[in-house]
Amino acid sequence: MTFPAPLTGVVPPVCTPLTPEREVDVDSLVRLVDHLVDAGVHGLFVLGSSSEAAYLTDRQRRLVVETAVARVAGRLPVLAGVIDMTTPRVLDQVRSVTGAGADAVVATAPFYTTTHPAEIARHFRLIAAGSPVPVVAYDIPVAVHTGLDADLVLDLAAEGVLAGLKDSSGDLAGFRAVVTGARTRQDITGFSALTGSELLVDTALALGADGAVPGLANVDPAGYVRLYDLCRAGDMERARAEQERLCALFRMVGVGASDGRMGGSSSALGAFKAALRLRGVIACEATAEPQVPLSPGEAERVGKYLAAAGLL
Repeated sequence: MTFPAPLTGVVPPVCTPLTPEREVDVDSLVRLVDHLVDAGVHGLFVLGSSSEAAYLTDRQRRLVVETAVARVAGRLPVLAGVIDMTTPRVLDQVRSVTGAGADAVVATAPFYTTTHPAEIARHFRLIAAGSPVPVVAYDIPVAVHTGLDADLVLDLAAEGVLAGLKDSSGDLAGFRAVVTGARTRQDITGFSALTGSELLVDTALALGADGAVPGLANVDPAGYVRLYDLCRAGDMERARAEQERLCALFRMVGVGASDGRMGGSSSALGAFKAALRLRGVIACEATAEPQVPLSPGEAERVGKYLAAAGLL
């Protein structure tokens, strides 16, 4: 598959189904890929945050990419996260996922170490120099504790270092600056600005974003494809109604965190996987250790959100 320039549309960050023993459930992953492709998504992003990439071993990461690439069989681009602490470790991940057939790699700023913007720029330049496929930056300061400045992203795009940005910063003004700069700077071509928000896809597309990478699209890919199509057609009234339906569905991510017995990540990923099991897509809703699993009662509450959204 040739990576499109720019990449547009709905690109779900694919969950990683696990067995009760916390191994990759290949059969369920194949069904999940089919569930997403059949809904009309425009690409897949494996080994991101919703994929629990930080919890997977290198062996498991490679298996996820190989499975997704084989099942997609060139029909859609497959982006693979190369999320790791420092540049040499990221380059090891680049070699692994591109060897498994990924069409692009997605990298964060370095983490654990404290880095200067000049070092972050050098990090991405070295990744691009070592990658045989395009590099997409992933701005997720809640996880790596460093945000990506809009001017830095745009300058790296102009150099040809970055092919795109997945923005999970929560900073809509900063994302707007990237979108506007990518559109108006004559030295930038083929750059993809993608929002990672589940709740502001209509807003981001109205600003000029190229697409969305929402974790909730695992659960309702058809809903996000419908939302994207409505926005592109300029039917903003119906797009707003679809976005509000998805916002109501997204509230299921809090079912486990309401009493303080688990963190937000455990609750959200547990809800996504419970929903996928209830929809018959995956066999088991296990999340990777040491995340706290949802209780049966919490999974039942997820089912009520699905029913309200017309998905059960």
